[in-house]
Amino acid sequence: MSIGFFSHPACSLHEMGEGHPERPARLAAIQDQLLSSGLDFVLRHFEAPAATRAQLELVHDPAYVESIFARAPSEGREVLDPDTSMCPKSLEAALHAAGATVDAVDRVVAGEIPSAFCAVRPPGHHAERGRAMGFCLFNNIAIAAAHARQRHGLERVAIVDFDVHHGNGTEDFVRDEEGYLFCSSFQYPFYPFSGTGDLPAHIVNTPLAPGAGGAELRRVVEEQWLPALEAFRPQMLFISAGFDGHTEDDMAQLRFVEEDYRWVTDRVRELAGRHAGGRIVSALEGGYALNALGRSVVAHLQGLIGN
Repeated sequence: MSIGFFSHPACSLHEMGEGHPERPARLAAIQDQLLSSGLDFVLRHFEAPAATRAQLELVHDPAYVESIFARAPSEGREVLDPDTSMCPKSLEAALHAAGATVDAVDRVVAGEIPSAFCAVRPPGHHAERGRAMGFCLFNNIAIAAAHARQRHGLERVAIVDFDVHHGNGTEDFVRDEEGYLFCSSFQYPFYPFSGTGDLPAHIVNTPLAPGAGGAELRRVVEEQWLPALEAFRPQMLFISAGFDGHTEDDMAQLRFVEEDYRWVTDRVRELAGRHAGGRIVSALEGGYALNALGRSVVAHLQGLIGN
């Protein structure tokens, strides 16, 4: 059975200005690599619906959701923070990005597909309950995880995040919630300069020093993530899949390669097979070196498929 691949044309219309690293070419680069690898033809493609306000409000404060709708420009650009802005198509893109992950959850839980990857933008893991930041408007993967619990009654869901930046928005949501385990690796010190200090037991943060590579990633996954995940026994797993830790990506100073992303995806898939009926929903976060991004997504999808 082929895994699901979710996206929407609106996700390529969101623009934050010339020279901004989070640009529409990212999705085109992924599609190019899927075609050249031959992987595109073994995926089931789905056009993502738009998320509803009720679905967004599973994670975000209603007043924040209203503010994003109210501030969406009809022309020009609306600046939300120094890194994040909206153009006239941004709200539509963000709604379909969140909607992709929700639809993926429904189809995976129904058994229509075994797992899913959402090639969407804007990304989500920096978006807090009441704040847009770090290129993110709505927290796509947190919304998906919350939907799995609220709509489908799952008691234990786990989110793993291997973006080069700490998923502060996801942590902001799960910190005071029951039924979640959050495992996150990221470069530290680095934007958003969070993720250390005292943490509740259901948050497993593994900061990595600049220059760390695949060996360091594999060590923290084996020594910290996997024991926590085995003990938690998640009924579904979610992945914030950021590929900006690649050695070719000059956004930061980690030294991962495609084989590292394949390795960690294999470990997550194996664990999902033991505890969650293989159910995984993954969503694109970072990754700005276009060729490396495309190759890394291919490796990630091969890991989800398990071939």
